[in-house]
Amino acid sequence: MKYGNYPDLSHVKKILVVKLRHHGDVLLTSPVLSNLHAALSQAEIDVMIYKDTIPMLEGHPAVRKFWGYDRGWKKLSFFQKHVQEFSLLNKIRGEKYDLVINLTEGDRGAIAALVSGAEIKVGFDPEGKGFIGKRRIYTHLVKNCKTPRHTVEKNLDAIRKIGIFPTPEERDLFFAIPEESKKKVRQILEEKGIKEFFLFHPVSRWKFKCWPPSMVARLIEELYSRGETIVMTSSPDVQELQMVDEILKLIPHVPVLNLGGKTSLKELGALIEMSRCLVCVDSVPLHISSALKSPAVVLFGPSSDLNWGPWLNPRARVVAQHLPCRPCLMDGCGGSKMSDCLHTLPVSKVLKAIDEVVLAQALLPQVL
Repeated sequence: MKYGNYPDLSHVKKILVVKLRHHGDVLLTSPVLSNLHAALSQAEIDVMIYKDTIPMLEGHPAVRKFWGYDRGWKKLSFFQKHVQEFSLLNKIRGEKYDLVINLTEGDRGAIAALVSGAEIKVGFDPEGKGFIGKRRIYTHLVKNCKTPRHTVEKNLDAIRKIGIFPTPEERDLFFAIPEESKKKVRQILEEKGIKEFFLFHPVSRWKFKCWPPSMVARLIEELYSRGETIVMTSSPDVQELQMVDEILKLIPHVPVLNLGGKTSLKELGALIEMSRCLVCVDSVPLHISSALKSPAVVLFGPSSDLNWGPWLNPRARVVAQHLPCRPCLMDGCGGSKMSDCLHTLPVSKVLKAIDEVVLAQALLPQVL
């Protein structure tokens, strides 16, 4: 066995990368695809992800085809669900992949790797989780880092395990925005007479990651008093829309352009790119702003900014409380769904970070 046990990749013609996770997680895999394409230019690369997360990688120059797992299958009967899953796995089997990389510890990705029949199968050590024998599916097992490490680096560990080592300059995220999405957003802004704006995306499907509506409203009031224009976005999720409504009811005198639930992911990207500064919590827009290297102020509570914070984005700032208990990685204090580290985060601290980001815009383009 050679040092590192790196496989011979010269014969690899077809690659499957699996990442069955949420939208932000999927975007953070984009450097893996870029580096696989650079190192193995002779190979075709396909991706297996949840169907609704496809826009996060759509337009990536390294990707030939997407295999979309429909989350709706989970609501089907036991028989119908497995018919759909077996059909997808059969198609994957028919592609005759040479290399499969599963970027999660999940069972479905492991099963896809097994069924594929690929000679080289890379996956993270399940450490006893999942079905019996899952560990033995992989020819190359990636060790899990026990200390804080950004998720992008964790993903890249999967290709390091097979001898591909990206330089610091080769680890950027990639998010494509079609021209039609930019055009639609420009049209919406022009109709409202908006030229410059701050973009607020204060919501997450996990409410314990969110700043209280009253604090968001106070920050918007402060910016409005300075003559700034505010645009607000959210996903179509009912809870997120309710939170947006709660915020806006607190400031009826402020003319916020509410686009909550009304934009696609690509249109959200266009808004982020055009904004003076994005203000958000630990959620998808944060990662899009990192890909676009757009100005952003990101609020963190119980989750770890070392694992999930802005990535290679000099225009981003993290705002968090310096408390001995954070990041606790819990769903609120003691599992209460309420995070004190966010509820006590002062508006002045967030405003200061916004001022720093906006002020830096005049200097950063000269440095980059």
